[in-house]
Formats: sequence, structure tokens, C-alpha cells
Amino acid sequence: MKKFVKVLAIVLAVALVATFAACAKKDGGDNQDKAGIKIGLICLHDENSTYDANFINALKAVQEELKLSDDQVLIKTNIPESDACYTAAEELVESGCQVIFADSFGHETYILQAAKDFPEVQFCHATGTMAHTEKLANFHNAFANIYEGRFLAGVAAGMKLNEMIEAGKISEEKAVIGYVGAFPYAEVKSGYTSFFLGARSVCETATMKVTYTNSWFDIALEREAALNLINNGCVLISQHADSEGAPKACEEKGVPNVAYNISTISMGPNTALISSKINWAPYFKLIYNAAVNGEEIPTDYCGTLKDGMVELTELNTTVAAKGTQEKIDAVKADLESGKVHVFSTDAFAVKGEKLNSYKADVNTDEAFTPDTEVISDGYFHESEYRSAPYFDILIDGITEM
Repeated sequence: MKKFVKVLAIVLAVALVATFAACAKKDGGDNQDKAGIKIGLICLHDENSTYDANFINALKAVQEELKLSDDQVLIKTNIPESDACYTAAEELVESGCQVIFADSFGHETYILQAAKDFPEVQFCHATGTMAHTEKLANFHNAFANIYEGRFLAGVAAGMKLNEMIEAGKISEEKAVIGYVGAFPYAEVKSGYTSFFLGARSVCETATMKVTYTNSWFDIALEREAALNLINNGCVLISQHADSEGAPKACEEKGVPNVAYNISTISMGPNTALISSKINWAPYFKLIYNAAVNGEEIPTDYCGTLKDGMVELTELNTTVAAKGTQEKIDAVKADLESGKVHVFSTDAFAVKGEKLNSYKADVNTDEAFTPDTEVISDGYFHESEYRSAPYFDILIDGITEM
């Protein structure tokens, strides 16, 4: 009963704030400070995680662009995937936030519950799968076609492998990539497969070994995983894990590295090649302005390379092979025009066979039942039926350790 009363009180308070904001807007035009809209961000870790730092930096960039005060941008860090997430959301509601964003996959069930309990507040969540089936007016998922960015980063990696082969540093059959993955989720598999296909598109003999740390952020485990891959013959390392563990291990061993979320050139000047990232600033701006203007937020939003939500960080020209930037630019243009599709079924095989049909788990249930045909027109349609990735196929040329 006490919890119900507390929730009711918070809902009434939020409704009052929203009413005041609407009146202020009506009387005072589009002055966002006058509207008093607040946005909250819930992060799994903090700035020491490259993943969370990417979200934090994007929100701060929007804060600066829109000239929001520190009182209007509230960030909670080191919030685990547990009831602590619901508590953090509740506290942000109590602080007057009209739109709240959580950045980790495991936050989703708690954010969904918060959305049900506080219907006057808009809740947004990265990498989630439930919004398009839950159909709540105030619960939203968002992601981006990061597989496009990873494919381009893979092109840079493949160019580097070719350079190493041509220089006699490795033979063609030794063009082995190592990949440090966090968990064997579709998001990670989609990422490492697109990266591999980018590398294979320019270095036909490339193969890949993948190892999992079973943690999103663990410096020691990620470093150890990278070193083990190097010791097992991998001559270039990439990752879908959130610390500097792997990049620093590569710098220590003199092995080229492709990272994720941020540029790692400062920590690996002799080995860091490039990184891919999702630029969350356009989405943060979208949901903030929607709250200000009383507009609907897309239920399941997916940004693209073409609209600027998928990016590559600066190419380290002291490490990259000659002609890499020009090749990236050409492939980028082909991706944006639709001439090239990352998951073209002509580009990969499964157990020696071309894949002509595949049902993916798009409408997630507890049994992860495949429910949607996702191959047509000669390619796997990743992130078109749902923003969060669902490519979970182990293709030929990739070995999970």
C-alpha cells in the first residue's frame, strides 16, 4: 500500500510538472530552459567503460548544443542490471525527469516496469527487444545499424592484413583475426560477423577466432582474452567488450587493433587502427525535443550510417595500410546507396552451403522462438524488423573458442 501511495504521488507530481511545462511553452514560445524539461540517463558503468562513455559524451554534446543547464541533465552511473535500475529510474522521476534513457540490455525489464508505473514519463532503452511487442505509449527501444560501421572497420582490418601479407610478415593462410566478445548474444555475433565480412571482402583468406569474457566490462579478462588470441596465432585483434584491456594488450604485443565506441589511438599509438561507434547524440536530441514539443517518440528507432548515427573514429594513418581511407570512402558510398549489403548471402556460407532462408527470433519470447523470415532479395535483413540485432548465425571461416 505504501508503494502504491508513493507511486501515485510521483505520477501526480510529474503530471503537474508536465502541465506547467506545457503552459510555459504556450505562454513563452519554444524556450527549452523555460519549459524545464529534464532528461535522465542510466548507465551500467561509468566513464571508464568505453561503452558508457560513448553515451555520456553524446548526451553532454547535446546538452551543450541545446544550452541545457546541469539541472536538466541527470546521469546515474554504475547501475547494475537489477532492481537497482528500477530504483534509479524512480529517483529520476522524483527529480522531475520527463524522459529517461537506460543504456544496457539487462536494464530493459526494469525500465519496462518503470514505464508501466509512471505512464506520464517517457522511457527509452538501448539494445532492447520488447518495445515493438509491448506497444506502450511511453516505452521505446533504440539502436543503430552498427553492423555497417563494423563492416567498414573490417575493411580497414582487411587492408592491414593484405599489407602484412605483401610485406612477408605473414602468409595468406596466417591472416587470422582474433575477436574479444562479451557474451554470445546476437548483438555480439552480428557485430563480429559484419566485421569479419568487411575484412574478408578485401582479404579473401582471412579467418577469425572468437572468445567470450562473459562480462561487458572487465579490464583483466579482456586483456587476458586478447593475449590468448595472440598466442593462438591471431595477428589482428578486434572486440565487442567495453574496456581498454584488449587495445592495451595489443599495444604491448605490437599487434594491430580495431576497437569499439571510442578512438584508442592515445592508448595504442603504434597499433590502434580505427574504431566504429554509434553516435547517440541525434537520438538524445530527438527524444529531448519530443518531450519539449509533446511529440511522439518512435517505438523502435534504428539509426543508420547515412543519417549519422553510425560512425568511424579517426583512422590512424601511421598504422593503416596505404589507400585505406579511400577504400573506406568507396565502400561507405556503396553501403549508403544500397549497392552493397553487409549480410549478402553471396558473401558467406554455413557448413559449406549458401543460406537462402532463415527465421530469426524477432518477437522475443522466453523460448527465443524463431518467428520471422529475414532473408530476401539476396541478403539477411538485419535490424529492419526490430532495431536490436538478431543475426545469430555462425558462418564458415569463424571459430568460437
